[in-house]
Amino acid sequence: MAKILASKRVARKTLALAMAMMTSAFLSSCAAPGTYRGELLVATADAPYTLAAGDRLRVIVFGQDSLSNSYSVDGAGRIAMPLIGSVPVQGRTVPDVEREIAARLRNGFIREPRVSVEVEAFRPFFVLGEVTTAGQYPFLEGMTARTAVAIAGGFSPRGYQGGVDITRMIDGYPVTGRVPLDTPVRPGDTITVKERIF
Repeated sequence: MAKILASKRVARKTLALAMAMMTSAFLSSCAAPGTYRGELLVATADAPYTLAAGDRLRVIVFGQDSLSNSYSVDGAGRIAMPLIGSVPVQGRTVPDVEREIAARLRNGFIREPRVSVEVEAFRPFFVLGEVTTAGQYPFLEGMTARTAVAIAGGFSPRGYQGGVDITRMIDGYPVTGRVPLDTPVRPGDTITVKERIF
């Protein structure tokens, strides 16, 4: 009898543990990075632009021609400038970078630096799936998913034309979602055209 009761207790604990693990996995998948959320992509389409590898910046330090130049953001998310060296720009906005460069120059190099930063060239976007010519393309301001597909040669005969999947880095994590064709595209986005079912 004692063995039967012990066996039932072990079975109950095992079942409870399995249920807890399944619940935890379900809840974490709901909020995990890489979730499939079209509404989040639409909501972040107008968010302030943050810099990343592949962007090229035009930095002007007024009165300092030797510092004013174009700088590419490297794979580590940095630009390398004379005097102040490597400046981290990954995930930061243009005004943040202006303040960072000015603060570094003010620290022993220039008394009152006036710095202007603008994005000279955005990082490319990518189109995959059922399009005529999948690949990497230069980003143009004001683009939508529809114009991105058009740049890639349009839909293939099997391409689903009711929407596309966009994958975008948000807070350092990839988020994928199905969005309408008129959704704005951002630099670095990957647009995937799925195959239609029939």
